[in-house]
Amino acid sequence: MSESATITSPKRGMSDAVIAYGILRLTLGINIALHGVSRIMVGQAAFLAYLNHYFEKTPLVPKELLPFFAIFIMWAETIFGTLVLFGAFTRIALIGGGLVLAMLALGTNLAQDWGIAGLQLTYALIYYFLLKHRAELNGLSVDGMLGK
Repeated sequence: MSESATITSPKRGMSDAVIAYGILRLTLGINIALHGVSRIMVGQAAFLAYLNHYFEKTPLVPKELLPFFAIFIMWAETIFGTLVLFGAFTRIALIGGGLVLAMLALGTNLAQDWGIAGLQLTYALIYYFLLKHRAELNGLSVDGMLGK
């Protein structure tokens, strides 16, 4: 990477790295927030029915926990995704979202859904990258505008 790609110059405005980070953060935020919003829109009962079917052959997942898990996931994805989308409380949102993803990965692996488990690793890498580079590249965000 050339030095000019990472240094912000008054004539050039924001660096390419800051813009790329902002676009990646924006895209992850949209993706995660809409996971939650779409689940809220179809309703808890429909999402719970999906979870019951998904875990019906997974004896290690207690069915009694699924209603609480359904509510938690719907709202956690909506809240953390929206915060990531706007870059507000970005550190907390990325840590929270990453931990929610870890919980989802646990369930996915217990259900032996290896295709989705692989996709979740991609999400984990994006959370890692965004959190690791937040302090230096999160200028195009609410936090950046507030100097946080």
